[in-house]
Amino acid sequence: MKVYAPDGAVGSPTAALAPSVPVLTGKRIGILDNTKPNAGALLERLAQRLVSRTGAVLGLVETKNAALAAPDEVIARLQSEVDLVLTGSAD
Repeated sequence: MKVYAPDGAVGSPTAALAPSVPVLTGKRIGILDNTKPNAGALLERLAQRLVSRTGAVLGLVETKNAALAAPDEVIARLQSEVDLVLTGSAD
C-alpha cells in the first residue's frame, strides 16, 4: 500500500481582489453577462436596485460565452467605461 503525503510547496495567490468602491453615488455600473439562463435578468435587476438605492448609473452591458474568458476588447471597454462590474452566475 502506498500512502501519499499531501505536503509540498504552497504558492502565493496570483492576483488580489480589487478594492471595494466605498460610495456608489455617481459611479457607472457595468454588467458582464455570461449568457447562462437568467444570468442577464439577475444582473440587470441587481444593477437596477443599486441604481435606485445609491444614485449610481447603469453604464454598459456586455455579454460573453460562459465557457470562454471575456475577449480583451470587452475587458478594455469595461475598464474604460465603467467604475465597477457585476458578473457571475452559476448553474
